[in-house]
Amino acid sequence: MSIADFTADAQTILPDLIKLRRELHADPELGLNLPRTQQKVLDALEGLPLEITTGTRTSSVTAVLRGELPGPTVLLRGDMDALPILEATNLDFASANGNMHACGHDLHTAGLVGAAKVLSAHQSELHGSVIFMFQPGEEGHGGAKIMLEEGLLAAAGDPPVAAYAIHVGPGPRGVFATRGGPVAAGSNQLTVKLKGRGGHGSQPHQTLDPVPAAAELVLALQSFVTRRFNAFDPVVLSITRLSTGDGAINVIPESVELAATIRTMSHESLAVLEEGLPRVINGVAAAHELTADVSFETLYPVTVNDPAETEAALTTMREIYGEQRVAVMPSPMMGSEDFAFVLDEVPGTFIALLTTPPEMTAEEAEWNHSPRVVFDESVLSDQAVALAAIDSSMSVKPQPEPLQSFLKH
Repeated sequence: MSIADFTADAQTILPDLIKLRRELHADPELGLNLPRTQQKVLDALEGLPLEITTGTRTSSVTAVLRGELPGPTVLLRGDMDALPILEATNLDFASANGNMHACGHDLHTAGLVGAAKVLSAHQSELHGSVIFMFQPGEEGHGGAKIMLEEGLLAAAGDPPVAAYAIHVGPGPRGVFATRGGPVAAGSNQLTVKLKGRGGHGSQPHQTLDPVPAAAELVLALQSFVTRRFNAFDPVVLSITRLSTGDGAINVIPESVELAATIRTMSHESLAVLEEGLPRVINGVAAAHELTADVSFETLYPVTVNDPAETEAALTTMREIYGEQRVAVMPSPMMGSEDFAFVLDEVPGTFIALLTTPPEMTAEEAEWNHSPRVVFDESVLSDQAVALAAIDSSMSVKPQPEPLQSFLKH
């Protein structure tokens, strides 16, 4: 079993992977229930020596490949859901149902199918087992968390000692990029309702006006972030909603509602936010004789790459593709990723694969979640090979006993 074998196999099946990707792209589904997508994956895996189970609370697919040689279990992830975006790419296979694979999950799914096919072709030479995690509900629905709750890590019997995922994005085609430590931000949501006493706009002294307090609170929250956190442990707080309802213009409202998205890079900064934000909000409200309802919700934890596993993955990719196609990210991304739930349990690595078509300039390339974003699907063979090779290199690496010692608790 060699990289040359993987590469040859991946090139042979590339037309099939592109066909699958286009079928997925033309028929995107949202959230946790993706019945047509699930069936396409099951059809693509048919005939492979896999033990397949499907989710009960989601349309997930978990497939286990058992190598014929002893070794550890490794997990590989591909997400399957789309976004509620009206596509504007003009591709021949563009979606027409009002949803769009604007984050490249169609490539992630097809690439993971490719890795399953490549590794299955070498089952007799494979050490240990592979869990292929086909996940719905990555876009804000916590699909990875649900799959974990349904026993994902026990699918092969032995828990996985490492977990890997590849995510496409804009940039020089075919470049892999990652870093040890935090690689994507934790995502949190703040909602606030300031409640006072409404009245006529000409008589503000007879009211408890929540509007000036809301304006003050917006500034207070920005000051809290810039003055309570180390600049090298960044926190981003953006007020994204500010509403007094749709009452008459000459009416002072009873209440004002605010909402914010907050991105964090450490458990320590999250703890400061959980304690400090309600204190600041209630303090501003009290100064104006108002009351405040505060809700702070953590949606996704910080995505943290294991340094050792990341260095091993970088080494493997350099051996395959050369230094010029492998980059170490200088800083984390402020977007979030629910593969973080997996990496909270299993050491591993989240890797970016840059996929802007070579005929497009950097200025023309759109970012993920744009209705005009285009990915170069020819990277599917590289994606399949990278996942297969990282798994293969991990499966033959000496493991301490017991394997459970790799798990993070």
